[in-house]
Amino acid sequence: MPDPTIELEAATFRRLLAHLSARSDVQNIELMIHAGFCRNCLADWYREAAAARGLQLDREAARERIYGEPHATWKARHQRPATPAQRAALEAAQGRRGDP
Repeated sequence: MPDPTIELEAATFRRLLAHLSARSDVQNIELMIHAGFCRNCLADWYREAAAARGLQLDREAARERIYGEPHATWKARHQRPATPAQRAALEAAQGRRGDP
């Protein structure tokens, strides 16, 4: 019997994308503050995984896969300017994790 791990991980990833798509009210900065990653990080990881397998995928195509629509469209519809409190919280979170 084949190892189902890849299929389970793929299904989990698809569910994560669907969940994030349904929660467009959650801003990327909030994800960064609380989880240490955001939709753009997922797109970068997706693109890096493609490159590791010899597949060419540009940044915008990877972001479209993660956002479910062109990034500029999602951004215009859902992204709000970060508040000073959010910026401060992100700086504090990055300091705790040692992120650049």
